[in-house]
Amino acid sequence: MATVSGDLAANSEVEAGLIDSLPTWAQTLSIFGAIGIIILLGKYGFGPLLKWVSKSRLRELFTASALLIVFGISWLMQVVGLSPALGAFIAGVILANSPYRHALESDLEPFKGLLLGVFFMAVGATINFNLIIADPVTIISITLGIMLVKSLVLILIGKLRKLSTGQNLSFAIGLSQVSEFSFVTYAFALQFEVIDMSLSDQLMAITALTMTFTPLASLALDKFIIPKLEKEDPITGKEDEVIHEKNQVILLGFGNFGSTVGRFLRANGVECTILDYDPDRIDFLRKMGFKVYFGDGSQVNVLKTAGADEAKILISAIDTPSQTLQVIEICKEHFPQLEVMVRAKNRYDAYELMENGVRNIYREHLDTSVRMGEDVLRKMGFRAHTIHRLAAQFKKYDEDSLQILVNFKNDEGEYIQNAKKHIEQQENLLSGELMKKFSLNDHAWDSDSLKEDS
Repeated sequence: MATVSGDLAANSEVEAGLIDSLPTWAQTLSIFGAIGIIILLGKYGFGPLLKWVSKSRLRELFTASALLIVFGISWLMQVVGLSPALGAFIAGVILANSPYRHALESDLEPFKGLLLGVFFMAVGATINFNLIIADPVTIISITLGIMLVKSLVLILIGKLRKLSTGQNLSFAIGLSQVSEFSFVTYAFALQFEVIDMSLSDQLMAITALTMTFTPLASLALDKFIIPKLEKEDPITGKEDEVIHEKNQVILLGFGNFGSTVGRFLRANGVECTILDYDPDRIDFLRKMGFKVYFGDGSQVNVLKTAGADEAKILISAIDTPSQTLQVIEICKEHFPQLEVMVRAKNRYDAYELMENGVRNIYREHLDTSVRMGEDVLRKMGFRAHTIHRLAAQFKKYDEDSLQILVNFKNDEGEYIQNAKKHIEQQENLLSGELMKKFSLNDHAWDSDSLKEDS
């Protein structure tokens, strides 16, 4: 045991020496270099590694690989003289932004409660309770002041995001505490003598008290305030949030695009379970007679409640592309039987969706723009069936070019070159088709047109 301890101590000295023996400027460069390496690995290294491991279909190996990444980054941070906890935090951020975050969250769930318990026990053991007892008025006043300021800022953010009153209060109170990561920053600041021990003890005591008061305030809010608000606000009432119907189609987002799709389907006898996250819009639509449920479609439990396990089609008409991608990932993992049909605002949103394996993409401006062009041709004297054929072929050529140009979206030069080539080809093909139609006198539907239209 002594030999092992000696070896560990020697290793620690070697690791510390890698930085301590360097000049100050070299130490700074080493720290930035280590963080840069982690960012590059997070972007180009860890993704392929987890993809390769996932092909083995061994959850234990997948979990072990994720833990290895966390320990490796923590070790690297320790080598350059930073806190291992900071490394673990950076590793968590990187893994949380990987395509495998939902699988990791599920696999690491058993460790979550245990490690959180150990973390808070360690934090509690370092709090100077004598400081709180010696000057409780000052400590508690600062604690409540911080919580009040944070709550006011969060309430303002919630108002800008158009949250209902109950949701806004829950959002503000739930995040009013000082983050637990602040314990890491206090230790880091103390290590480099940015703050002294007395200030560190005071900050840790205040942070711990905010984490104690926040759940108590949230409990009082849920017990006494939210029920009264739910009686006054029909949008947030629990009875309205319960989804009783189970339809074959789920529609997320009922704005301009989604409402058009929903009205068209309902007019043709297809009922949808409609979810939206804008309380004002829901209130307005309910007054118009639409059955719209309040819910965030990017949450697994909300989709389960909406009947995603039994549904056949999910239509995402959400305004925010990041939420749409989150919905796609959830459907891949939890509802693989769902046929996902996605709204894309433009060509670049479509590229991102294509890279995530989405096949049913509908660009909201394409059909409208082409329809306007059809009307222009009609006013210029073109025949109806010629216009119909040209519009259909234009859409087909455009979709075909989309499949090719997605490969060059990150290289502006190559993208412009290939886009110009495809535009020229598209115009030449359509011009040739138009000349062919007029060479046939363009008086009636030909057999090819009838076949394609049918």
